[in-house]
Amino acid sequence: MLLAIEQGNTNTLFAVHDGERWTAQWRAATDSSRTADEYAVWLSQLLNMAGLTLKAFDGCIVSSVVPQSIFNLRNLARRYLHVEPLVIGENVDLGIPIRIDKPSEAGADRLVNAIGAHVVYPGALIVIDSGTATTFDVVSADGGFEGGVIAPGINLSMEALHNAAAKLPRVAIQKPQRVVGTDTVGAMQSGVFWGYISLIEGLIARIRAEREEELTVIATGGVASLFHGATTSIDHFDPDLTIRGMLEIWRRNRT
Repeated sequence: MLLAIEQGNTNTLFAVHDGERWTAQWRAATDSSRTADEYAVWLSQLLNMAGLTLKAFDGCIVSSVVPQSIFNLRNLARRYLHVEPLVIGENVDLGIPIRIDKPSEAGADRLVNAIGAHVVYPGALIVIDSGTATTFDVVSADGGFEGGVIAPGINLSMEALHNAAAKLPRVAIQKPQRVVGTDTVGAMQSGVFWGYISLIEGLIARIRAEREEELTVIATGGVASLFHGATTSIDHFDPDLTIRGMLEIWRRNRT
């Protein structure tokens, strides 16, 4: 049984794979100061609710964009799961070419997404991941990581708007009924939501024009579902893209 730990800047996902399917998933707020012992207490309680224990695992894979957390996640695997974790970015064979100027700078999450998309969707791809940042990554038909675009995430933009302007409130992100807002909240929601739709559509169009090839667009990430039905530029919404990529990397490195 495999424990996959996917850590972003905002949330950390713990997912359990029994060899055939994903059987459980839990999220925790990312906290780089959380110790292996604290993770173990939290995780053991959730596993117990699912009828599992920390002893059930024979493998662990970690993908993290928070370097200072890796030490504690590795200790969680060693001390409580009694396995040596596979940490993406540390001499792990990804099985894909990384065609950027500085391959070491490619985030683990972006590479995992590229693999997760390539194993399911044929041809060249644009992978959009909407999280703390919104990334647009190009994956070639042979699975190669070609680079991409990094923009602020929608939640980050909304929070910055509230923090920087004294009279603008903190509002929930949702699809407004009209583009032109008739009050402050409606105007803010429209600006952020439709602004991001325009960002997505504009960058997809520019990437396609620059690449001069047919590209299938896949969206994933915590807020990707907000855009479902709001634009025809996205071909598929795939919430399991990242953990699918982690599972594929695990399989490639087991032998």
